[in-house]
Amino acid sequence: MPHRNLKLVSTVFSVFAALPVSAVDTTGLPQAFDAGWHGKKTCELMYETEEVRVGRCIFPPGVGHEKHFHYPHYGYVLEGGTLSITDAQGGVRKAQTVTGSDWSTDTITVHSALNVGDSTTSYIIVEPKSDASGQEGTNGVLPEEQGPSGE
Repeated sequence: MPHRNLKLVSTVFSVFAALPVSAVDTTGLPQAFDAGWHGKKTCELMYETEEVRVGRCIFPPGVGHEKHFHYPHYGYVLEGGTLSITDAQGGVRKAQTVTGSDWSTDTITVHSALNVGDSTTSYIIVEPKSDASGQEGTNGVLPEEQGPSGE
C-alpha cells in the first residue's frame, strides 16, 4: 500500500539535500530517532528509505529526550505542550508548542529537551539520514535553534 504522503516526504527531503552543511564534531551523540530518555525510546520510526526517516516522538509530562542531533528537518506538532530545551552550549529556554504548528531547520541542531508541562506533547519529524555531503551521524553544524519547539 503506497503512502499518501510519500510525495511530501520526497519534496521535503529534496529541499534538505540541497542545503549546504559545514562540519562540527557530533561524535558520540545519537540522532534524534536513536536517542531516548533514561534508556527508553521516545520516538517511533514510522517510515524509512535509504535517504529519509519519518518518526513520531511522544513526551508525557516529566519525560524528555537526551542530548542528540538532527540533520536539517521538518516537524509538525500533533499535541502541543511546554518544553525546556537545552542547546549545545548549555543554554536553557522554555518553548511552547502549539497543536497544528510546524517548523523546519536548514542546519544541523544539537539539543536535549524535557516536557515541563502538564500535558503530553508529540510531533512528527521528517529528516534525511545523512547530511548533504553524505556523512552519516558524525559531523554537523551547531546553529541557533529554530522553530517553535527548537527542534
